[in-house]
Amino acid sequence: MKVSAIASVAIAIASIAVFVRASTCEQVSQLHLPNTQIESAEVIPAGQLRLKPGPSLGDPEVLKNLPQFCRVLADIHPTRDSNIKIEVWLPISGWNGKFEGVGNGGWAGSIFYPLLGLALQQGYAAAATNTGHDGNMDDASFALGHPEKVIDFGYRAVHEMTSKAKAIIAAFYGKQAARAYWFGCSTGGKQGLTEAQKFPLDYDGIVAGAPANYWTHLMAGDVWTAQATLSDPAHYIPKVKYPLIHKATLDVCDAQDGIRDGVIDDPRRCQFDPGVLQCKKEEHTDCLTAPQVEAAKKIYAGAKNPRTHEQVFPGLEPGSEGDWEAFAGGPEPPIVASHFKYLVFKNPAWDFRTLNFDRDVALADKLDENVLNATDPNLSKFVSNGGKLLLYHGWSDGLIAPENTINYYTSVVSEIGRERAQGSIRLFMVPGMAHCEGGDGTDRFDAVAALDEWVDRHKAPEHIVAAHNKGPTVERSRPLCPFPEVAKYIGTGSTDDAANFVCRNAQ
Repeated sequence: MKVSAIASVAIAIASIAVFVRASTCEQVSQLHLPNTQIESAEVIPAGQLRLKPGPSLGDPEVLKNLPQFCRVLADIHPTRDSNIKIEVWLPISGWNGKFEGVGNGGWAGSIFYPLLGLALQQGYAAAATNTGHDGNMDDASFALGHPEKVIDFGYRAVHEMTSKAKAIIAAFYGKQAARAYWFGCSTGGKQGLTEAQKFPLDYDGIVAGAPANYWTHLMAGDVWTAQATLSDPAHYIPKVKYPLIHKATLDVCDAQDGIRDGVIDDPRRCQFDPGVLQCKKEEHTDCLTAPQVEAAKKIYAGAKNPRTHEQVFPGLEPGSEGDWEAFAGGPEPPIVASHFKYLVFKNPAWDFRTLNFDRDVALADKLDENVLNATDPNLSKFVSNGGKLLLYHGWSDGLIAPENTINYYTSVVSEIGRERAQGSIRLFMVPGMAHCEGGDGTDRFDAVAALDEWVDRHKAPEHIVAAHNKGPTVERSRPLCPFPEVAKYIGTGSTDDAANFVCRNAQ
C-alpha cells in the first residue's frame, strides 16, 4: 500500500498536537510546534508588497499583483546552533488546496520572495526558508565553526520548513493540503533532489532545475573555469570577446538541426574548436591569442584529475559563453571559492589558484559526509510512493554544466530501471537557455503546471511548450522534449511556432 506525502503530514501533525482550526490569520501565531517559534501572522492586503532588503537582496524588493494572504513568519531551532527562518504564505481565498515549497540559490542566506509570490498568485499555499543563516548567497562564511548550520543548509532546513508549513496549512484551513510540490533551480534544484533522496514522503512532485546536486565536484568544476582564465594574465579572456566566441560556435553548430535560429539544439554534437579564432598576428578584439584559445579549450573540456585523468566535473557547452563571466571574469570565483575557504580548508585567506584537482577534491568529498551532495540514484522510495520528478537544464548554462544533470538522470534510470523511471522521472533539456533562465533559447515555461497535471491527472508531460520573450511579446515558442528526444521541425509553417515541431529521438 502506497503512503502519500499527505498521509506523512497527518502522522507529523498527530505527533505535534491536535489542532482546532485557526479561524483567523492572527490565531496562527498561537500554534505550538516542536522547536518552533511563530514570530508573526498577519493579513497582507491584495496588491503590492514592499519587502525590506535582506542580505542577499540589493534594493528593497517589490512584489506586485498579489492576492490577499496570511503571512506567517517562524523560527525553527532543531539544534542549539540552528536558527531556521521560514515564511508561509496562505491565500485568504482562492486556495487551490495544494502546497508548494520553493528553493534558494547559491549559499542561500535569505528567502527568495519572487518564487513565493509566483506560487501564491497561482493559488498555492507556499513556503520558503533562509536555510538556517542570514547572509549573501555568494558567501559560505556562516559555515566556519558551525557544523550544525552546514547541515541545516545541506538538508535539514528544507525538511523542517516542509513539515512545519504543512502543519500550519492544516491548522489554518482546517484540512491538509491535497498535494505537496517542490520548485527550485540551481541550489533549489539540489534541494529538490535532496528531498527525493532523504525525505521521499515530503513531496508528491518535485521540479528540479539545473540542480547543483554534485556540490563538491561542482565547486571544483567552477574553480577549474576560474583557473583557466585567472591563474595567468595571458590566459584571461576579456568580457568583450565572449560574443566573438559565441558567434563562432553558432557559425559552426547552429544549423546542425536543420534550422539557423541562433540556438544550438544539442551542443554535444557540436565539434567546435576555438582555435579557429586564434589571432594571425597581434592581438585585437576579433580574435583570441594562443593562451586565450587554450583557456577556452579548458573551459569546454571541464575539470579533470591530473593523476587519473578522470572527469571531475563536465565542461561547459558551446553556446554558454554569455555566462562565462560568472566564474571566468574574476577577480575571484564567487560561491565556489567560498566553499573551499570555509568548509574544506577553514582558511578565509585560501587562494583558489592553489586548488589541486586530485588531492583537494578527494578531501572535499571525504569531509562532506553526504551533507551537501545529492547524487544518490536510488529513488525507489520516492517513486514507489507515487512521486514524480521533473528535471530541466539549459544547454547554455555557464554556471552548472548541463551534462551533470544528464549524468544524474541516467544514473537513476540505470538504478531503478528504464520502465519505472519512464513513469516517474522526466528530463527536459532547454536549447539556448542560460542558468535557470535567460539566454537565446525558449526559457519561459510552466514546469509546475506540467508537474501538477502529471501528479493530479496522471498525464505525463510528453512535451512542454516554452517561449522566448522580448518584453511582454512572445518572439518564439518551441516544445521542450523529454530527454533524449529533441524538437524536430515538420517542414512547414513558421519555425518560431511550437505547433510546427514534434518530439523525436535525436539522430
